[in-house]
Amino acid sequence: MQLVADELPKARVLDLFAGTGALGLEALSRGAKYADFVENAPEALHSLKANVNQLRVRERSRIFKRDAIPFAEMLQAGAYDIAFADPPYGSAKLDRILNRWKEVPFSRVLVLEHATDHPIRIGNARSRKFDDTTITVLRR
Repeated sequence: MQLVADELPKARVLDLFAGTGALGLEALSRGAKYADFVENAPEALHSLKANVNQLRVRERSRIFKRDAIPFAEMLQAGAYDIAFADPPYGSAKLDRILNRWKEVPFSRVLVLEHATDHPIRIGNARSRKFDDTTITVLRR
C-alpha cells in the first residue's frame, strides 16, 4: 500500500479478486473516496460483506458477485484511479488482467500482487519483492 499511499486520498478504487477485501478496505482507511470489490467465491464473499459492515463503509463501497476477468473486460478507460488485482498464483488470470489493462487502461494505476516466479516485464513497472510474493505497480 505504501507504493501508492500518496495517490489514495479521494481515489476511485477497484479491488479485483477481492477475497476478504483487505486491499480495498485499506485504501478506504487511507482516504479513498470509494471502493468497488469484485469476488465470486462464496466463503470470501461472506467475509467481505462482514468486513464492510463491521468497518461501516457500506456507503463508500459496492460488492460485485462476479468473476473478475469478465468484469475487467467490460470496463472503460479511466473507470478507476487505482485498481488492485490479486489473482490466484500460478493462473493465467494475472496475464489476462494485465493484457486488458494494456489494451484499455481501466485505471490510472494498476497494482498486481503475484508470485515472484511470475515476473511482470513492462518498462514502467515498479516491483517490491517479499519472499514468494511480489507487488508490481504500473502507471499510465
